Amino acid sequence: MDETRRLVERILNGNKRAFEQLVRQHERLVGQMVARMVPNPKDHEDLCQDVFMRVYENLSGFRFNAKLSTWIAQIAYNRCINYLQKKHVPVFGDRDLDMSGEPGEDQYSDSQPGPGDVVEERDLSERVRAEIGHLPPAQRTVITLYHLQDMSYEEIGDIMKLPSGTVKSHLFRARRKLKELLMARYELEEIWS
Repeated sequence: MDETRRLVERILNGNKRAFEQLVRQHERLVGQMVARMVPNPKDHEDLCQDVFMRVYENLSGFRFNAKLSTWIAQIAYNRCINYLQKKHVPVFGDRDLDMSGEPGEDQYSDSQPGPGDVVEERDLSERVRAEIGHLPPAQRTVITLYHLQDMSYEEIGDIMKLPSGTVKSHLFRARRKLKELLMARYELEEIWS
């Protein structure tokens, strides 16, 4: 945290290189969130720039009570939600709005192809990424933050302003929907063999 605090202080004192360092450290996180949430690729770069402008403008308000990456991801999430609302894109799937009942035992399997099957693994990875794009934005966001950014339920909850139990439910539903999409599009043996 001391390194983060020094970086923020340098930025607040006008050090442009320090801000460039902050952007480099977090551009992948922001880029993945924007790409997963916003359907129009033409808007991705503008949204990413907007996120970092907001980070710069609001950095003096960062209080170090969360990770800087969580705070930046929250800004990215909010900017994407604003974009989606302006475009009238539904953020949550119908089932996500129904929070009654527990999601049950997680049935998600992340089976890996054998060591010699690099081509098949790459093909499966591309198929999964393509199908993630068909999930509602909130589910894409949860999957991205949890599986690609290795964030905890609590961190994701802070970003999305949801209780961690709801995050867990969204993740469960996203995995289940992803599995349904994959099974509907591809033969079961073709995917998991």
